[in-house]
This record gives sequence, C-alpha cells and structure tokens, in this order.
Amino acid sequence: MIDQTLRRWYAPRLEFAAGFLHRHSVSAAVVTLIGLILGLGAGVSAGFSWWWLALVLWIASRLADGLDGAVARLGTPNAVGGYWDIVADFTVYGAFVVGVAVARPEARLAAVVLLCAYYVSGVAFLAWSALVEKARAEQASGLELGDERSLRFVGGLAEGFETVVAYVIVCIFPDRAEVIFWVFAAMVAVTAVQRVWFASSHLSKRSPSRRPG
Repeated sequence: MIDQTLRRWYAPRLEFAAGFLHRHSVSAAVVTLIGLILGLGAGVSAGFSWWWLALVLWIASRLADGLDGAVARLGTPNAVGGYWDIVADFTVYGAFVVGVAVARPEARLAAVVLLCAYYVSGVAFLAWSALVEKARAEQASGLELGDERSLRFVGGLAEGFETVVAYVIVCIFPDRAEVIFWVFAAMVAVTAVQRVWFASSHLSKRSPSRRPG
C-alpha cells in the first residue's frame, strides 16, 4: 500500500551500503542469496518458536532484499537477477508462514488461507507483468505501470511493507498468530481483487473490438 512512498525514503540510504558492496565486488546475486538464507532461517526459527531470532533474521532478510536491487543498478542489471529476486521473495514469504504453522497449531487454517491468498495475488501481478512486457502497454497507453525493478508491480492493500510488518507482529506476539494471519490473509485477498480488477480493466481497453457477424 505504501511501498512506493517508502522506496523514495529508503532508496538514498541503501545506495550508500550498495556502493560499499559494489566497491568490494559483492554482486547483487550474492546479496539475494544471503537474503534468501536469512529468510529461510527466519522460517525455521519460527518453527522452533525462537521468535526473537526469527524477528532479527526476518528484518535482516528484508534489508538484503532491498539492497540487492541497489547493488544491481550500480552494475548491469539483468533479467536473471530480477527473476531470482522474486523467486526468493515468494520462497521466504511462504517459509515464514509454514514455520508459524508448525509452532502454532491453532493458526494452521489461517496459514493455509494466507498461502492461498498469496497464490492468487502472485498469479494476478505476475500474469499482468508478463502481459505488459509483451504488449509494451506502458508506451502505448502512457500509463506509469512500474519502476526500475525487473517486474512491474500492481499496487494493493498488502504489499512488501505490510508483509514485513505482519511478520514482525507475529514474532512479537506469537500467541496472536492465528488472528494476525486471518487479518493479513484478508488484506492479501483484497490485494488480489485489486490487482485482478486493475489488470482486467486496462487489458480490456487494449483488446481489439470484434466485428459483428
């Protein structure tokens, strides 16, 4: 919901750290891998109910996720890096939910619903991203559909920042994991609807009209 606003705030701060890593020949791929490992560690820690360790690893993972793109832009960004970045993101999002479900049995149904909502929301924006790239809709329609990242993201109620906050709250209040997951699953579901509506409305404008008869 506020990812774009936050990006304008933290981007200059990431550039300093990215410059340091770039000067020491640390590639964006390495940063992505580190973020993936930290994120998986957060999920495993949650599964063992090591909530404060899970919190630290989760935040560190999300910092790495923001940093890898900044490092890539100092060199030569490529499609492979963007691809692995989104794969890593979805992997750690799901891993954390699974970890919480292991530790908190009462939250398992909510966890399943949340994973289902992730699935629908992810398909909605990835399909849109692919269609936009294929049709070059940004140039044709004059819409500002994305930014410098490899994939074009359709905004919604629950984006990256909201996911970070939801998981932080779970780490601090694990006894409320079921309620938190239900609430966040509802937010992700709303986001999926927003993305489907956005993509459908804009793609329908580009569809050629059929001649009668």
